[in-house]
Amino acid sequence: MQITETHDRILSELDIQPEPFALCALEGMCSLGLGRVPGATLHYVLNGEGHLSLQNHDPIALAPGRLVLVPSCARHSLSHRGGGATGLPDCRPAGLDLEEHVARGEGEGTMVVLCARLRLGLRGTHGLIDLMRAPLTLDLAASPGAARAMETLLGEVTHQRLGGRAMVRVLLLQCVIEMLRGRLEAGDPAVLWLGALADPGLWRALCAMLDDPGAPHALETLAETAGMSRSRFAERFQAAYGQGPMGFLRALRLARAAQVLVDQRVPVKRVAQMVGFSSRSAFTRAFVEAWGQSPRAFRLGNNK
Repeated sequence: MQITETHDRILSELDIQPEPFALCALEGMCSLGLGRVPGATLHYVLNGEGHLSLQNHDPIALAPGRLVLVPSCARHSLSHRGGGATGLPDCRPAGLDLEEHVARGEGEGTMVVLCARLRLGLRGTHGLIDLMRAPLTLDLAASPGAARAMETLLGEVTHQRLGGRAMVRVLLLQCVIEMLRGRLEAGDPAVLWLGALADPGLWRALCAMLDDPGAPHALETLAETAGMSRSRFAERFQAAYGQGPMGFLRALRLARAAQVLVDQRVPVKRVAQMVGFSSRSAFTRAFVEAWGQSPRAFRLGNNK
């Protein structure tokens, strides 16, 4: 893939907002299921070796210094093969209830992974992370800049200091840019959507969906926003994002619904209306199909 000024400009306009961190500890040979969470999840391996299992993808090897960014709503789990160091590292994010993030199995050794939910935006538009469909990985041994950033970040999450949140955001953004530009330089088709953001017509239609997925969008109105015919718009959108515009919109609506259910105390019926469903029953059927459980059960399971 040829790197262009467009790619450079897009990377320069990225914005990132991390959610609170968690520390996952896997003691002995065991696995820790992480389910499907709204928003992408960044994992950083502090010690131990194993793999990350991700729906519809090959297992990803985990070792100290490995960063993995998992797409939004992707069911995944961590597995430790046993052996290695024992105990927990000095990094202990303040206020973390480790008991809720510990799995235990047979054998010795501990794999410890620092995790955080991320929200990625661009040009004042949130929800950009919903475009990512494949995981991104980075070995910090091959990226000295990202390695220094993560070392500094660990200090920030371990010791509460003035401006800590701003520092964490900047350091995480540096690491994500390293991951994205590495994939661009390698010609990875999983990041083709970055270049597609430069298409003015597709960008206008995409912004309309990202900014207000609950609006009464239709193929005709989105094509009009893009300044294209219906067939041309559908063809170019499919080529750019690997999914038709209406299928993308449905997935986006259900992802946003999951975010609202977790982050806000809004009645389920109101959530359905907010993301563009005409009835609670239709919304519940679609949500169960996408997430494997009802909106109510999803909310309870993610707010324990």
